[in-house]
Order: sequence, then structure tokens, then C-alpha cells
Amino acid sequence: MTDLIRKSANEIVGLLKAGEISALDCLAAVETRIAEVDSQVNALPTLCFDRARDHAAKLMKKPLADRGLLAGLPVPIKDLNDVAGVRSTQGSPIFANHVPKKSDILVENLEDQGGIVYAMSNTPEFGAGANTFNEVFGRTLNPWNLSRSVAGSSGGAAAALATGTAWVAHGSDMGGSLRNPASFCGVVGMRPSPGRVAMSVYGKIDGTLGVDGPMARNVEDLALLFDAMVGANPADPLSLPREDISYLEQARSGPKPKRVAFSRDLGITPVDPEVAAIVEKAALKLQDAGVVVEEAHPDFREAHECFQVLRALSFVTGLKTLYENHRDKLKPDVIWNIEKGLALTGAEIARAEMQRGVMFARAREFFSRYDLILCPATIVAPFPVEQRYVAECDGHKFSNYVEWLAIVYAFTNVASPAISIPAGFTAENLPVGLQIAAPCRGEGRLLAAAKLMEDVIGLGRTTPIDPRPGA
Repeated sequence: MTDLIRKSANEIVGLLKAGEISALDCLAAVETRIAEVDSQVNALPTLCFDRARDHAAKLMKKPLADRGLLAGLPVPIKDLNDVAGVRSTQGSPIFANHVPKKSDILVENLEDQGGIVYAMSNTPEFGAGANTFNEVFGRTLNPWNLSRSVAGSSGGAAAALATGTAWVAHGSDMGGSLRNPASFCGVVGMRPSPGRVAMSVYGKIDGTLGVDGPMARNVEDLALLFDAMVGANPADPLSLPREDISYLEQARSGPKPKRVAFSRDLGITPVDPEVAAIVEKAALKLQDAGVVVEEAHPDFREAHECFQVLRALSFVTGLKTLYENHRDKLKPDVIWNIEKGLALTGAEIARAEMQRGVMFARAREFFSRYDLILCPATIVAPFPVEQRYVAECDGHKFSNYVEWLAIVYAFTNVASPAISIPAGFTAENLPVGLQIAAPCRGEGRLLAAAKLMEDVIGLGRTTPIDPRPGA
């Protein structure tokens, strides 16, 4: 069982497709590992192994060739997405006992591709806040140092990957919710372009800030899961058809970038000097691979105002009814977002939408000169878990709990796919992530570059680890 946990997702799928192991073997391995370590990190608070074994048994009745891309690989789902017959709480007391009858599109697609859902990963309430805690399940702790945060909002998914209770994991991202936890936990997380992964529509029919995406321990495993996620669905009007070449193939054999940009701060945020130095050292290793690396970044001057207005609009669109009926059960951060949205004027919304369009055009022009841009995935190393968010960095005090996320939400604003991969470790042996971003719908070139970077940095096999006590 220990041997299975330490194999890559691609190795596991290869064994599944060869008939050398079964989906039930994988479930037994991950169930044993959860019993060993999850009580220390609280990554997967809701388990559904009976349902998982039923799905595995049905899948195993099919011929090996008909079991989908994942062929029986277990996958945890972030507790913001419904899974039929499983407690799905959104991290909120309002839905503490909610058991949906129907799964979200994403879950249905993964199960159609042979994914076996066995757990729900922890998340902050409604995904609000880059520190994973809620009133239903409590905090998720960082396995590299149990006194530190896993960031958020896909913090449970990242901690599960880092501790070996998952080979791959589902996450979602608006203001870095995939990329921040990947950075803090020493794993890989990618925010795709809007439309790549079909989503169930609950509020805004054409929302492009929040997306679902893949997480894994290495780039090739992430590409495998991404291939199982993508595709058009008529229930999502923005969803895109699959490309002709799989993302796993593109990760393995895509073109090497010729010219990339590097920025310590994108011109819009402070960054902890130790974090900036680690990321710069990693980025410059591309030069050894024959890639031109120049210091540059797009003009993101409107990023803060634009993102915070449109984020508030998305919160009030999706959660206004809950605010009216259950305000006493919502955490302060969620209330702040909704009330900020309720106070917006038409002029403010129009200004933010125009700002976004201007930044998107500038980014397109920038990517005509550079294949990619590299920068930190987070501006600090993992902070104490009791701290709700980063209030100050390198002498700069932030005005609210969202502003410290600018280095990731800048790319959300311009619809760029962006990935965080391990870049190195601080003096306290805490992980630091390198963020790589590409032009909209450039996932193929992004994954190829991420695999190249992973190889030159040499940190593709640092997880899983056993949880490590903090100070």
C-alpha cells in the first residue's frame, strides 16, 4: 500500500489500464494512508468510501479499454462542488447537513472518465479567504510545518496531495485559490483559461473569474487530470471543446519557450525578499536550457480596483439570498464581500469591466513578445495558521484581506492560464512556488514550460511527506 501511495498518478493509471491493480486496490491504499496522517492535517474531513467502492465495482465490470482516461484513479472533490449522495457543505454552517441528489457537471465528467470520488477536501466558507478554515470542519494545517497555513481556498486538496492521501485533486480558483495552496504545500496547481472546464451554472451565466482546475504532485500528473476535466457541455455556455492533442502529450513534448519574462512583483505588490530571491533563482535556471529570460511584466495598474469590484459583484450575485436569510451564519469575510457588492454603482461596475478589457488587450500585446511570464505564486512563505490573512508584507500594510493576492489575481483579470510549481524552500524549510502564466488558451505551451521548469529546478518528487510538527 505504501508503494502505491508513493507512485505518480500516471504510474497508477498505467497499472490500472494494464490490469495489474484495481480501483479497489487504490481505494484501500488511500484509505489506509488517510487513517495514518489526515488527523494531523484535516485535509479530507468528509469521506465516502462506500460510494467509491460501489462506483469502482461498476467501473471494473467494463473492459479495460472502456474505463476512461483515469481508469479508476481516486479523486477528491473540493467541498464547494456537489457530489450526489455525499455531504457537500461549502464550508458553511448553512449547508452543514446538505446532501445533494445530483452532482455538479465537473464531478459527472470526472466519473465518466473513470475517476472515483472518495472524499471532499476542506475549504474556507464559500471559498472566501486564502486560509483554509471554517465553522464546520475547522482548520487545515500545513504538512511541512503543522503550525502554518495551507493558504486557500483549495487548501484541503493541496494538503492531501502533499501527505499522500491523494494522487491528484480537484480545486478551483478565483483569486489564486489553486495556486496559493500549491505554493504553500510544495505541489502543483493550475488555473485554466475560462471555459476549459465546464461548470454548473448557479448564478452568473457568463462568469469568468472563478474556474475549476487540476492539482497534482507534478506537472505530468496535473496534465493527466486536466485531460479528464476538459470538454464542452451544453449546460455551460462558455465551455470549450477538447483540443486535438492531449495536454499530457503537450506537457511531455510541447515546444520549449524561446523568450520569457520574469518579474519579482508584477509592479503592483510587495513581495517578501526571501521569497522573491528563491523564485528569481529558479526562474533564471531557464537560461541554462537556452531560454532568453528578461525582466518585464504587463501593465497591471488597474488590477486591484478591477478585481475587487468584480469579485464583490460575483459574491452578491451568487450569495445575496443567503445573506438575506442567513446573515448570522456567514463569516465576516463573506459578509464584507457581499456588502461591498451591494454598495456598487453601475458606474463602478462599468469602469471595472472596461479596466479588465484594457488589461486583457495589454496582456495580449505583451504575450506577442514573450512566450510566458514567471513570477512568485505567493508573496510570502506559509504564515501562522491562526492568522486569518496576510495583513502586511515587507513594510506595506494591506487595506483589506484580498489585496495581498494581487500577484495571482492579476492573471485572473486577463483570463490567463497560470500554474504554480515548487521553486525551492525558505531557511525554515517552507515551500515557495513559482508562478508561470501564458496567454489566454495557452495551456499547451504553459504545461510544456512547466514540465521543463520542473526538470531544471529538480523538485518534482518532493512529496508525499509525513506531517512535520511546527514550533
